[in-house]
Amino acid sequence: MASKIRVGTGFDVHRLVLERKLIIGGIHVPFNLGLEGHSDGDVLIHAIIDALLGAAALGDIGIFFPAGEAKFANADSAALLAQVRTWLGERNYAIVNIDSVIICERPKLASFYPAMQARLGQILGVSPNQVGIKAKTAEGLGDIGKGDAIAAQACALIEST
Repeated sequence: MASKIRVGTGFDVHRLVLERKLIIGGIHVPFNLGLEGHSDGDVLIHAIIDALLGAAALGDIGIFFPAGEAKFANADSAALLAQVRTWLGERNYAIVNIDSVIICERPKLASFYPAMQARLGQILGVSPNQVGIKAKTAEGLGDIGKGDAIAAQACALIEST
């Protein structure tokens, strides 16, 4: 018999660019740069989407929300995550928890964790304390370490209901 508990992982990375709002975890983070992307570029939500889809063995974000499709241009990633939550519910999966890490040199994000947890909890229909968020630097290494990009990783635990 298959286990009722399933786990998935997700990863995303986007380049920082001028003239874009920085959206991470479904909230606006005041900063002079934003994330380049076909949608709003929210690396944290994109990683969470991949983690949830992976846990349910449904594939990845690109299958459901292709970057080349005009209808997803400048899409609100929060709306995409809400759709994934709906699909999980239709398949009788409930979200147990999310754990995530944002990898960036700047801006500093710790003061934004509570707002991100509240927003993601709202979207996912879970308590904010079921959404773990932390940030790490890349210690000056690579594009992230130079401050040219931001990445995120996420792990999702779901259970069949």
